Amino acid sequence: MRSTKSESAKKWGLRVHLLSYVLANVAQVIVWWLYDPEHFFWPMWSIVFWGIGLAFHYWGVYSPPKTNTEH
Repeated sequence: MRSTKSESAKKWGLRVHLLSYVLANVAQVIVWWLYDPEHFFWPMWSIVFWGIGLAFHYWGVYSPPKTNTEH
């Protein structure tokens, strides 16, 4: 069984990760839009790959706990 404190710390860490993901990627899109909107949408790389990392972080926090199968 997981402890309540570690669960809340994991959820807090995910919220911080999500907030930094949103703020950093919004900033990158704004920079792209201000300086080079006619060319390649380069912020997509951080949006996609950081998003994959964020999805794994989410999975680690909200996945069902592992069961002990040892007898």
